[in-house]
Parts: sequence; C-alpha cells; structure tokens
Amino acid sequence: MAGLRLSKTTIALLLLIVCHVGPSMAVLFSQLPKTLIVTATTKSGDVLHAGEDKFTVTWALNTSLPAGADANYKTVKVLLCYAPVSQHDRKWRKSNNDLKKDKTCQFTVVKQDYSATGKHEYTVARDIPTASYFVRAYALDASDTKVAFGQTTDANKTSNIFDIVGITGRTTGIFVSAIVFSAFSGVALAFFYVVENKKKK
Repeated sequence: MAGLRLSKTTIALLLLIVCHVGPSMAVLFSQLPKTLIVTATTKSGDVLHAGEDKFTVTWALNTSLPAGADANYKTVKVLLCYAPVSQHDRKWRKSNNDLKKDKTCQFTVVKQDYSATGKHEYTVARDIPTASYFVRAYALDASDTKVAFGQTTDANKTSNIFDIVGITGRTTGIFVSAIVFSAFSGVALAFFYVVENKKKK
C-alpha cells in the first residue's frame, strides 16, 4: 500500500510540474517570428515633444505568410522602445533576450484586439522621457504571451530612429513668470530705496 501511495504522490507531482512548466518557460525574443510589418509616420531624425506631438503607427500581417499563420493571435500591443543610443550605461533600459527581463519597450502606444491590419494615432504621453526611440508591435495569444512581432527599425535598431523631448517642468509660463517677478522685485526695491532716502532728508 505504501508503494501504491508513493506512486500516486509521484504521479500527482508530475502532473503539477507539467501544468506549471509551460507558462513559466521563458519567451525569448530571438525565437519570435517577425510576422508583422510595422510603420510609423515618424522619420529618422524627427524630434517630437511629450504631451504635444502626434504620430500614426500602422501594422499588418506579412502577406507572404501562409493562410492561418496568425490563427493564435488574439491581441496586438504596440510600444515605444528605446534605441541603443539611449540604453548605453542605463541598466533600467537594458535589452534582454528573455522578454520577462527585457526593458527595451516600456511605454504602451496601444493595446487592442488583433486584426490583420491596424492603425492608431498616438499623442506622445507627458511622462515619456527624453530619449531616442523606435516602435515595436507584439502579437499576443489568448494567454497574453508574446508570439510574434514587428518593428519600425532594422535588426540592429539603427534605422528610422526618432527623438522625443520630455517635459522638464520648466514650462514657458513658469519661465515668463519668473522673469516678471524678478523685474517687479527689482523695481520695488529701487522704489523703496528712493522713499527711504527721501525720508532721511
């Protein structure tokens, strides 16, 4: 009986392992097929301003693929991704082949139900930091796992790179107000100086 109980326990453990190994396995970027063609209205060298400027991104399934290639695609997620020049010496932006550890693409442009073609106009969010970027789209399956991708740049991430200037907190209004306040303070100081001198006389 003890042997039978051990056998049942072993089987239960094996089933538990089988059920959990799949979802916990790392998804590697190098193993994802590049099935999506992604373009954006940004051009190489463009400079956009956070909270102000817009661009349009489009994606489409590569028509050279066989029918049904996207059968398990349920969602498309488009992101802003750091270009290598803005990742240098910044571990918090570092690329990693293991997508769970990858920090290349941190800002969502749009996430929506998958269709073979799509388009989205994006206003650069106010919290996007100053850096150089490209756009990447992932196709996700029913479990929200990345199963394919496409991007606006080449494999080395050097083409079609654009810049975004983040909001520093020093807005034009604040700058003008500071100048006016400084000027007023100077005038007020001079006025009181003249008044004090007249009183002494």
